[in-house]
Amino acid sequence: MIPMYFFLSQLSICDILLTTDIAPNMLNIILHERTSISFPGCITQFFIFGSIETFECFLLTVMSYDRYLAICSPLHYVSIMNHGLCNKLVLTSWLLSCLLASISTLELSELEFCGINIIDYLYCDLRPLIELSCSDTSRLQLEAILICIPVLVLPFLVIVVSYTCIVLTMLKIPSYSGRLKSFSTCSSHLTVVFIFYGTLIVAYLIPKKGQSRIMSKMITMLYTVFTPFLNPFIYSLRNKDIKNILKNMISKQFTFFSKPLVKIR
Repeated sequence: MIPMYFFLSQLSICDILLTTDIAPNMLNIILHERTSISFPGCITQFFIFGSIETFECFLLTVMSYDRYLAICSPLHYVSIMNHGLCNKLVLTSWLLSCLLASISTLELSELEFCGINIIDYLYCDLRPLIELSCSDTSRLQLEAILICIPVLVLPFLVIVVSYTCIVLTMLKIPSYSGRLKSFSTCSSHLTVVFIFYGTLIVAYLIPKKGQSRIMSKMITMLYTVFTPFLNPFIYSLRNKDIKNILKNMISKQFTFFSKPLVKIR
């Protein structure tokens, strides 16, 4: 088992779950302009969304550590990044993700909602639900800010440190082809990291006062639908094995259609 392919399979599962959780109800809202969802369904959607987004943060951090070992310690890579460690890292990431997401979910489920319960949004997210509640949400907002430290800040710092070490190691490689080959092994992951954290920063850190509702919804679609759709293409176009498989499939199709027709008398 190649560790990177194992982590990519987990990223694919993550993207499929995220799209399944958000896209059906989002399409229903877009097609019918307004739809309803039960409160337990809304809380469940928020929990699944929070768990998946948190897991992706941890998974990208694990993948950066994998790239660090592959480039900075290639002789020890096989012995360190073995099958058991890969399973432990992924399982720990899933457990921590569900645990951290459940904290905000349980706190959110205890809020009181009064008046017209209409969310001008495409799914049940924390901010629109807080704005809709008539309870004191200061504690929940403080918890959300504190949770961002282990979910966003620390993983991002680990990724930055990992790639700093990778760049320093690559600069020590004497040949240009060797540096290019080393960079190609982590360019796909680096692209996904930029897209993932870039969309999260736009969605959650940029003030909402200057954004229209339409712009806010477009940003929502960017990181809930477009990013999971884009990830497979990023890794496929940069992966030699996948490109060779695609070339073989295309050549077989051309060979099949180029065969002469059989005449029946």
